[in-house]
Amino acid sequence: MLDDHTPGKLLPARDGGNLLQAPLAAPSERQTMEAWERFVTGQEVVAGCVSKYVWSSWQRSRRLGIEPAARLAPIAATGDGLEQLRLRNQVLLAAAKGLFMTTAHLLARSGSVMLLTDAQGVVLEMAGDHATMAAARDIRLIEGGNWNEGVIGTNGIGTALAMRTPAQVHTSEHFCAGIKLWVCAAAPIFMPGTDQILGVLDISCPPASYQVNNLALAVASARQIEAVLAERISQEHRRLLEACLQMSGRSDSEALLVLDRNACLVHSSGNAPGLELRQGARVAGLEPGHCIEDWARRLPENLRSEWLHPVTLNGAFIGGLLMVPKSSRGSPKARPVAEVYAKAASNDVGASEPTTPDRGGFTKLVWNSRAMHAAIERAQQVSARRVPVLIQGETGVGKELFARAIHGDDERNGPFVTFNCGATTKELIGSELFGHVRGAFTGATNEGRAGRFELAHGGTLCLDEVGELPLDLQPVLLRVLEEGVIYRLGDGKPRHVNVRLLAMTNRDLLQEVEAGRFRRDLYHRINVTRVRVPPLREREQDIELLMEHFNLQLSLRHGVPVRQFSAEVRAAMRAYAWPGNVRELRNLIESLLLTSDQDGVQLDELPEELMVAVHLPDPVPREPQATSLEESERAAIVRAIKDHQGNLAKAARALGVSRSTLYRKVERYRLDDVVRTIDSA
Repeated sequence: MLDDHTPGKLLPARDGGNLLQAPLAAPSERQTMEAWERFVTGQEVVAGCVSKYVWSSWQRSRRLGIEPAARLAPIAATGDGLEQLRLRNQVLLAAAKGLFMTTAHLLARSGSVMLLTDAQGVVLEMAGDHATMAAARDIRLIEGGNWNEGVIGTNGIGTALAMRTPAQVHTSEHFCAGIKLWVCAAAPIFMPGTDQILGVLDISCPPASYQVNNLALAVASARQIEAVLAERISQEHRRLLEACLQMSGRSDSEALLVLDRNACLVHSSGNAPGLELRQGARVAGLEPGHCIEDWARRLPENLRSEWLHPVTLNGAFIGGLLMVPKSSRGSPKARPVAEVYAKAASNDVGASEPTTPDRGGFTKLVWNSRAMHAAIERAQQVSARRVPVLIQGETGVGKELFARAIHGDDERNGPFVTFNCGATTKELIGSELFGHVRGAFTGATNEGRAGRFELAHGGTLCLDEVGELPLDLQPVLLRVLEEGVIYRLGDGKPRHVNVRLLAMTNRDLLQEVEAGRFRRDLYHRINVTRVRVPPLREREQDIELLMEHFNLQLSLRHGVPVRQFSAEVRAAMRAYAWPGNVRELRNLIESLLLTSDQDGVQLDELPEELMVAVHLPDPVPREPQATSLEESERAAIVRAIKDHQGNLAKAARALGVSRSTLYRKVERYRLDDVVRTIDSA
């Protein structure tokens, strides 16, 4: 620790003597420059001449041996090395892509540049004013430049990384002389839900271009990137949980752990030997950013590499399932992890059919029925071809999921824009679809606005409830589809658009044509290819699969335990016709999760309309008959009572029935003696 006579000491100001007085207002650039000169030459510096965080950064810079006379930053990566660095940070770059596309336009003449760095401060991407970018080359504020505080001293990027908070560094506050003609404002970007820094978002400019809101803009931009990352993580977690559901239905395992790309626990069931993890914790030895082969080599001693099953999304590794087999059945035959990963790269773990390729978002669909297999197979055939597709199905069947899957990945196939033709007034539909110019109609925005067709240029426009489109707008839509040209309302300027149309409806459009409510020529134009999404009543094999899917997904979303469905409840669910289809089933599962804290779901919790519709027979006949089925049931009850030492509540939970049902069964099979015998033992 420095004493009062140590060179470079920051002295408190006091009256009298020959000590400099602390300035009453914020220090000027001249005062800061004088303070820097005194600091680097080992003289005393008065408090108030620099901010506390700049002072601490100067001290760190000196301890690290940074040369104050340095003129530019070092280059950390070029050519192939830079591409490899960008590849390792592709998730961060993808999350920032939309922001930088917008920034390139907004900052074109601002005198500022926006930069994205990795977690070490190496620049990955930059956009903005061309003249400023040219000047930035003089100090190597370019892609591949290293702006870590440990190599170039105090600066926005490096200091934000060192402090783990947003930082703004003005001109003379920089530690190295060569970069004192710049102002930089930077904010760290965190992995959502963790304290892991992924990179930094920085806005740099010469003093003449500085704006007081630069730091606020940097922070807002960093938060925008984090929001995109959070949505991507949410999608990946959903995919991992779907893979977990589908895999758990095909195997009998002691434990199943779901790990995301950062080796953090997303979900677990059962008990893994010698491994205790809470949700969100990372498995020891597994580091984020490593490939699946590294994971397999670094697993804890009690876990084996052949238990690790990688999960991919759109060909990219997003995590894995650790399946611990039951010891009584032995371990599965070991396979090289490279072989497992190669198989997963072409077919995600948990896909419904082993031979079904991963095409866009089709692996997100939960199914096991022939009806869904036929619909998905047809949708996959047209997904790679830019032709209009008419998606028909009842309300709630998941037509929008099919549309999203047919469109595929936004990065490859352009934007995916949706519009519900039945969700706005007839007067506003034209403006929403085709846009408008200033003053085109009462209520029009002052700047005008692009319509959905322009927003979807180069990608897909998905029109929901297309049967609700007003008759007088239908020829306009037909002309746009034929010519690829739109006119904003109030404007005579043609605008060319290249859009693939996906139209969704719950109506029979051919009947609408015959009734004169839909144009025949438009019907044939949007019905080049048709996909019918089957209702849930035609997917009986999928009902229990969807029940478990929503049970797990919604329990994680709301932070409540999953619930068990008894055989009676499952039978009722299968027997119901589900007029609201998958949406109705999802809402029912959500209600069951949120309205009771009991482990098991009982029949009396199901909605009255469901129970009235299914007409289930009385599960307890008045006159029991001796059958092998009843004998099996009696044996199962006896075994459960014995396994739980006569505790009927626990036995009922294990059997998946209510306590009242178990009491009736005990009375019916005259098992009171069994219960008393166990109690007295």
